[in-house]
Order: sequence, then C-alpha cells, then structure tokens
Amino acid sequence: MASIEAKSVRRREDARLLTGCGTYVGDPHPAGLLAAVLVRSPHAHARVLSIDPDPARGMPGVVGVVTAADLTDVGPIPGGINFPRPDGSPAPKTDRTLLASDRVRFVGEPVALVLAESRAAAQEAAEAVLVEYDPLPVVTDTVAALAQGAPPVWDDVPDNVGFLWRRGDAAAVEAAFATAAHVTTLDFGVSRVTANSMEPRGAWAEIGPDGRIVVHASHQSPHQLRNGLANGPFGVAPTDIRVLAEDVGGSFGMKSGVHQEVALVAWAARRLQRPVRWVADRTEGFLTDEQAREMRIAGAIAFDAEHRITALRVRWDVNLGAYVSGRSGWGVGNFGGIAGVYRIPAIDGTVCGVLTHTVPTAAYRGAGRPEATYTIERLLDIAARELGVSPWELRRQNLIPPEAMPYKTALTFTYDCGEFDGNMKLAAEMAELDGFAARRQEAASRNKLRGLGVANCIEVAGGPFLRPSGDLATLHLSPDGTLVLRSGSMSVGQGLETAFSQLVADRFGVPMEQVRFQGGDTDLLSHGKGNGGSGALCVGGAAISIAADALIETARRLAAEVLEAAVVDVELSQGRFRIAGTDRSVSLAEVARAAPVMPGEEGGLTESGEFAPTAVTFPNGTHVCEVEIDRDTGVAEVVRYAAVEELGRVLNPLLVAGQIHGGVVQGIGQAMGELIVHDPESGQMLTASFMDYHMPRATELPDFRLATREVPTAANPLGAKGVGEAGTVGALAAAMNALNDALAPLGIRHFEMPATPQRVWQAMQDAGG
Repeated sequence: MASIEAKSVRRREDARLLTGCGTYVGDPHPAGLLAAVLVRSPHAHARVLSIDPDPARGMPGVVGVVTAADLTDVGPIPGGINFPRPDGSPAPKTDRTLLASDRVRFVGEPVALVLAESRAAAQEAAEAVLVEYDPLPVVTDTVAALAQGAPPVWDDVPDNVGFLWRRGDAAAVEAAFATAAHVTTLDFGVSRVTANSMEPRGAWAEIGPDGRIVVHASHQSPHQLRNGLANGPFGVAPTDIRVLAEDVGGSFGMKSGVHQEVALVAWAARRLQRPVRWVADRTEGFLTDEQAREMRIAGAIAFDAEHRITALRVRWDVNLGAYVSGRSGWGVGNFGGIAGVYRIPAIDGTVCGVLTHTVPTAAYRGAGRPEATYTIERLLDIAARELGVSPWELRRQNLIPPEAMPYKTALTFTYDCGEFDGNMKLAAEMAELDGFAARRQEAASRNKLRGLGVANCIEVAGGPFLRPSGDLATLHLSPDGTLVLRSGSMSVGQGLETAFSQLVADRFGVPMEQVRFQGGDTDLLSHGKGNGGSGALCVGGAAISIAADALIETARRLAAEVLEAAVVDVELSQGRFRIAGTDRSVSLAEVARAAPVMPGEEGGLTESGEFAPTAVTFPNGTHVCEVEIDRDTGVAEVVRYAAVEELGRVLNPLLVAGQIHGGVVQGIGQAMGELIVHDPESGQMLTASFMDYHMPRATELPDFRLATREVPTAANPLGAKGVGEAGTVGALAAAMNALNDALAPLGIRHFEMPATPQRVWQAMQDAGG
C-alpha cells in the first residue's frame, strides 16, 4: 500500500478563482457568439397542438428559432434502465427528444430554441413564440401516482411504475417477524430538494479548426458527456467531439449525464457554424435541474427479547419524475446502506420507481446513501423509545464488531473493514453526551425543547458500481524539472487540483509549485472518471499514484545510467536521485534532459497509471446533533454538532474538513428547511426561487466539532475510502432524530421533514403542546 503523508495544505486554485481568473462557461466571449434561450412548457402535462415560431423570427437580433421539426439530423437522449417492471417486462424506454413536439410532461420541458445576437434579444423573442397546448390531468405525488385511476405519465405505462427492484430474503424476514419479541413499523418520507450549485448549469459550443464539435460545459464528467453525446443524439465516434469542463462551480451529481440544453447548443453550433451559449438563470435551474431524494418509505424492524435486531423490511417508492433513464437508478445502487453498521440476519428490500409529472430526479450528493441511513437510523430511534431503552445503547448493542470483518450483510454489500464502536466512543466524547440532560433542563428554563439525535452512517464509494468506474492519469517530467499531471478525475469545487498536486509533490519530494495540473479536457486522455461517487482520491488518486510509481522507476533507471551506478543503489530524496551513502546526485531536470528525444517531441519522461477498482470502499462514521425548538414560535435551531468520520487514509485534513462541513450543511439544510413543492392540481412548482426555497445560512449553524479516524482499506493502493458525500450521509438522519427527540415529550411519534417554523408550530399545536 502506497504511503500518504497527511498534511493540511491550502487550496492552490483559490487565488486564481477569487481574483476573477477562473474560466467558467459564462466567461469566454468568442467572436460571433450567439445566445440561446429555450421556450419552455408552462404546463406539467399537455398535448402540444401547434408551435408558431414566425412572430419571433423577424425580431431584431434573432438568428433562428428551432423546433423539433428542424432536428432531423439529431436523435433523442436514450431512456430506459436495466430494471424490470412488476410483471418482469423491461422498464419503459422513455427517450427524451431534445425538443418536445407532441406532449410535454413537466413544467419547464423545452419546446423551442431561440438563437440571437444577445441574451436580451433571445429572451424577448422567446416570449413571442406562439405555442398552443391542450392541458391534461396531472399527478406529482408518489403515492397519488400509484393510486388506481391516476393520470398516466406515459400511455403505455398505465400504472406509472417505471421499475420494481427487489433483493433480500422475504421468507426469512417473514419468519423472523412472526417470532419477534418486538416489531417497530413506520411509514415516512424524504422530501424533494434541488442542488442549487453556485454556478448554474450551462454550456457553449463551437466548431474547432479540425471541424469537430467542441463543447465547453459546466459538467462533472467530460468523457461521460462526450460519449453520451456521441453515442446518443449525434451518432458519431466519440473522438469526433471534444468536451472541456474547465472551472465548475459545484455539481453534486446534478451536472452529470447528457442534458437537452447541452446537446442543443452543440447542434446549433454545428448547424450555424457559430459559437452558441446557453446558461440557466436561477428560476430556470429550479424548474429544470434534475432534482433528488423524494420518496415514501415503509419500514419495519424486528427484535428478539434481548433487543437484538432479527430482521428488517423496507420499501422505497421513489419519485422518478417524468422520464426513466440510467440516472433513475440512484435509489437502487446505494439501497444496500439500509443495513447500516448493524448485525441484521435477514433483510427484505424493495425499490419501486414511480413516474410523475415532475422534472426527473437523479443523483444528488449521496444519491441514496443519506436516504438509506435515514431509513435504518429513524427506525432505531423509534424502536428504542418503544422498548424504553437508550437509542445510543441500542445501537452499540447491535454493532458489527471489528473481528467480524469482512462482513457480508443480508442485502448487497460486504464490508471489508470498519471499527464502528470506535466511532461511537469518540463521538460521545466530542459531543459531551454526559452533559446533555443538564443542557436539556437549562433549555427548558428558556421555554425551549432540546433534542439529541445520533446517526451511524455507512456508504458505498469509489468502486466498480460507477460508470466510468476506473480512471487514467499521465505524469510527465519536463526538461525543466516540472511535473505535468494529467488526470481523468477533475474538481468541481473540492480542491482536487491541490490534493492531486500534493500527492505528486510528496511522492517526488518537491514543492507543489513544481507540479502543474491539467484536467477536464477529453483531448488530454483517452478516458477518465471525471467526478462522482466520492471516488476522487480512492480511484483518481490511485491512478496518479500508479503513474508516479512508474515514472519514479523509469527515472531511477535513467538516473543510474547518468550516475554510472547500479539501479538498486539509487534512491529518490527531496527531488534528487542519489547514490545511497554518497553525496553524488542528479536533479529531476537533469534526468529528464538525459532522456532520448524523438523528432517532434518535447523531451522528458512520461508514464501513465490506470486504476479500475474491483471492490468498493465503505466510509463510515457517527454524527451527533442537538437542536432547540422555541415552543412559542416553532423556530428550530441546530445548536451543537459533532461528527466522526472514518475515511481510511487521509491526504489533506484541511480539504477533508471542508468536504465534511459542506456535506453536513446540505444534510441539515434538507432537515430544517429545503423543500421543492408542487401544486397537486396544476403541477406548478411553488418554490422556484430563493424567496420560497430556504437555503441554509452560516448564521443558522453552530461550529462543527469534527474528527477523522483511519482504518485503511485494501480496495485501492492508497487505502483511502472517500469523503465527498460523507457529511451528507450522516447529517440528514442525525438532524431529523434530534428534531424528533425534542418533540417526543409532546407525544409526537414522528415529525416529517423539513422543520420550518410553521410546520413545527403546527405539529406542536396538533399535539396539544
């Protein structure tokens, strides 16, 4: 296993980004650039009777108005997913045409594209396009969509069931429930939220000097986007398209896959032979960004007389939105997390994908992991209250011990390593659990309800379940001694330029300034992972580590020739190759200049590294949250938060802390206020601005007490497990358990997210509190 020196290094990219020197999709202004604006459906479900673009075509600055009838040389974005429906038939293949022509299925679905010399001209012209609709019945709610007689989203799917996935041992679970000493059941939900990345979605396209389509996109996986465009709408070889994702202002999973707008600007650039750009405004983002999380959960957990878990049954009814695609499987791939960190002999799990007249849902930071943790951790809290035991001790009693590793859960995962009790012990110290009773009593003197919530979280990361699962990196030693790193993994705000450069600099013993990072360009490497699934270090970093090892070996052999020494006697130290036990050495630059140079080459040495994981990793941890609720107003506030994350080997503790901070805030944000709301009659989104959609603010949060523990994994050469989604996975459950603990003295068994003041106040009034 390669060594990692943990060192907090500040982000090297921040100076560039904070001084306005970044390159986001809205920054470049190439000659001849056209602005693209989409005409979008105001109806959640309607027939498109006619589209008349003529009133817009003659307006000042307008270059063209495009409808589906014009898109004869480009295909749809392929739909469908490799899961069955209840009768065993395949999931419906709901292809997404780039522009709707006969029917629209959610508010914001595009029906026309306006191209103009300026954004203002395009927006004005878009309002002049005449579209006649015949509104149809709408269903936006998961439960309502499954009801008999609900309006079908697709005519050939009358029951609105996109797929039905089932795993586990139903018979064993049924037998365990029949003999259980206690069974806890709960029907509850997870709310719909949206990513709201700092930089909205956007892309611009041009035709390169070689005639290829060049797409500049705010996207997290350039190779994935290139391949999706080539193999889907355009039907060309992937090498016929180049994708660049330079600086990306946040993604969270939402900026992956192929989106209609990106394909449309690429098509328009090819058709007009001019650069074309589209960037969403914030309301457009609310309406059309793929959203996340929404589901109804039916859970039941069984215990024996000693309070040991004997079985678990869970069904998720997941709101897919209007289309089924490969990105609709977010609720399935990480469903195995419902097993938690506990010994559960039998599990019966079901995921039902439900179609509705809403924007499609897809991966969002955690992508099923926070929902899985919330499922098991909420059930355990309610069970502890019903059993009259401590929620903390009920969890500890059922933990998987370290000596049981590797541990095969009763569902889909096999944990390779983990010390879960160690997480809980450290979290108890950091959260000062012994003082909670006094803090609760003091809060009561201020007319506040105080609650404590705990969540043990575990997630699957960095493994072959992601596509693409592997990564490629090259490392070049230039004649001036600079190390040029090209990585298939890229940053969308996490600081990977720093982390990867730090990894290379540490390996060679040189300053970070001597490492130059390049990424986000499909022309640099034949393939690459991009970003997602908490796999940057454990997959991308592993590929870089392999490339570094290969380059060091090649350079060592060349250094031995220069020094006229045996290779075995040459060692690398502080950027120089030395003959062990002597003062004779050569620099990296001298070694690079000694390399043979072929005609047309720049000289130096280059090696590559590729890593395709054969096993996943399992980051895990314990989160403890305390909240206070004002009994008069219903205002809830997170007042203390502690988290322990076991992440395997850690490279940069400062970056890790930043990732945990951000993840925790996103989890708390969903628990406390974030919520996408649709009018059930019209399907209109009622929370399409920051006036109505509550984003978490720094002033609403306490200081976080964070710690990491290292239990290295053997799943990759670095022993890293991943951190990008860890904070979110534990925070949602911990915050919701804290809120429910605060409300429990009023007789409230379960309170549904989010904890807005009005909803909390109403719950207290309904409980007579």
